[in-house]
Amino acid sequence: MVMRLLCQMYLLITLVIAITAFPSLSQTNKILQDDPTQPANPVRLVFIHHSTGGNWLADSWGGLGRALMQNNYYASDVCYYWGRNDIGSRTDLGNWWEWFRDPENSTGYLEDLYAIDQMDGQYGEFERMTVNPDPSGENVIIMFKSCFPNSKLLGVPNDPVPSIDNNSMKGQSEGSESYTVANAKGIYIDLLEYFKTRTDKLFIVITAPPLSDPTYADNARAFNLWLVNNWLTGYPHSNVFVFDFYNCLTTNGGNTETNDLGSENGNHHRWWNGAVQHTYDGNSNTLAYPSEGGDEHPNPVGNEKTTSEYIPLLNVAYNRWIQSITNVDEITSNLGNPVFSISPSPANENCMIKYQLPGPSFIRIVIINSIGNVVDEISLEGTSMIGSYRYNNSLLYNGVYFMKFSTKWGIKSLPFTICK
Repeated sequence: MVMRLLCQMYLLITLVIAITAFPSLSQTNKILQDDPTQPANPVRLVFIHHSTGGNWLADSWGGLGRALMQNNYYASDVCYYWGRNDIGSRTDLGNWWEWFRDPENSTGYLEDLYAIDQMDGQYGEFERMTVNPDPSGENVIIMFKSCFPNSKLLGVPNDPVPSIDNNSMKGQSEGSESYTVANAKGIYIDLLEYFKTRTDKLFIVITAPPLSDPTYADNARAFNLWLVNNWLTGYPHSNVFVFDFYNCLTTNGGNTETNDLGSENGNHHRWWNGAVQHTYDGNSNTLAYPSEGGDEHPNPVGNEKTTSEYIPLLNVAYNRWIQSITNVDEITSNLGNPVFSISPSPANENCMIKYQLPGPSFIRIVIINSIGNVVDEISLEGTSMIGSYRYNNSLLYNGVYFMKFSTKWGIKSLPFTICK
């Protein structure tokens, strides 16, 4: 009994400290300072790519894989021929609708993707962590990128964007007449409908590399500027980030075998002078780093620039996201007010989560410890409006935790304690 009381007193003190360390419950959508520091613990990441992405990862060509490892990311990748229906071979702009939004197949594709643990190696191997940081866990960062033919976009940049039901580009591969700037915008706008349901994942969009042919270069530039500057306007979450791979590859250091990494001039997307910087000279819209013989796969020198500029921004994106999901602010909408409770607290081996929702919804639950690390995740699909879930916390140590509940109405967080 005495030990139990001491434990409870300790947890009460810890709870006060933890709540003080987190933003106040009365604040919402607090803007936190960007941080390019790598994660403190290994994080699982998967990269969906075509040939240029494989080159970028390879130790012999782009060095991205090694850089990911050095920054505490446990990287897997998928490429040609992977997955159900050979979905890994379809990585063009219109195919992303299949991956994330196809009502018949995307659930299966994503289940496999979140679980995958492999180095594809079709375009060269990359140095990788020797131990998976969480063999039973899922990939939490999803990078995806299309190849350079996707920079051939037809139409006019200011053409009206069609609804997704009227978008002929969905499911189509590059080269189709449906590949217009307006249709590409429509595909990405619709992707946000999925991304906003998975705030427990971080989605990184890598823009497609440029072409050497200037015919459609202005359209490609317009689309990628829209992705960086406009696409996420009004999007309420921190789980989507754009890296402008295209922009980085459109200026060099004077020739194709010299990059302008670290230069004040040129086109960049990087961490610079303590902030995220996206610079465009207003002129260069074609590939500045072709491979030997004019091949449009970016050469190693260009990939070195993109690797060096990308990694700090990946860290920024990760820190923005992890801070947002560990922020205990309540965010609600006018559509309803879900109610959650956790009992008992303090808990021993099990606790009961009860919920009451305004209507049908998914429920994502993220378990966060008092220093902000995610220690467990739960996904409940097809829930009733009123229900409960028994959570087995036997693997958690004594201490203060937070449960962060995500539904289509927003986010709520509750503290609870473990005392065994």
